[in-house]
Amino acid sequence: MTSIETATAIAARHAEVLGKPQRVPMPPRDSVGEAVHKATALLRGNVVGDAAPLPLEAIPAIMFTMAPFERMWNRLIDVTIAIQGPDSRLPLRDRKLAILRTGWLCQAPYEWGEHVAQSKRAGITSAEIERIIAGSTDPDWTAHERAILAAVEELHADAMIGDATWDVLARTYDDEQLVELLVLIGQFTATAYFQNSLRLRLERGNQGLVAR
Repeated sequence: MTSIETATAIAARHAEVLGKPQRVPMPPRDSVGEAVHKATALLRGNVVGDAAPLPLEAIPAIMFTMAPFERMWNRLIDVTIAIQGPDSRLPLRDRKLAILRTGWLCQAPYEWGEHVAQSKRAGITSAEIERIIAGSTDPDWTAHERAILAAVEELHADAMIGDATWDVLARTYDDEQLVELLVLIGQFTATAYFQNSLRLRLERGNQGLVAR
């Protein structure tokens, strides 16, 4: 696909996901402020390692949009902490490769843009992000990295990782890590589903699918 074709496809996807108003409106920030402060501190403390309170205006809108659905949202936060927090068994770089490939295949502007920024802070380069878009066929990946990307691709296409990819992953991962990878990919697929379907607005600085 040429750069013009890519830009055209991205513009079309942004129009589809973001071209109409958000489907579930965000409540007034003050009305759910206490719950949002608590959830944000929990996430930041366990995933980012920084639980310092943020002013309400600095907290991402997703935290407010999902706050009314506390029963589900709190459980999603629990899963996020388990697979991205201090007890995660997967290396940070591996997680970011899987998350980004998932976000790209799901054509999820919010997820992709946010995690490009996070991944670059974690040391993944713009050139590597371009290769994540290309996928597991790029020749410069290690066998293990290629298998991570292939796992995402196979789950996206067939809801199952094939034997060849599984066997490569099993050379490095133990059983718990293999299961954690499945949950990680599944969780970010589900996140793409609700972010896209709710037409969640992009945060300031989030370029969506344009981000590199």
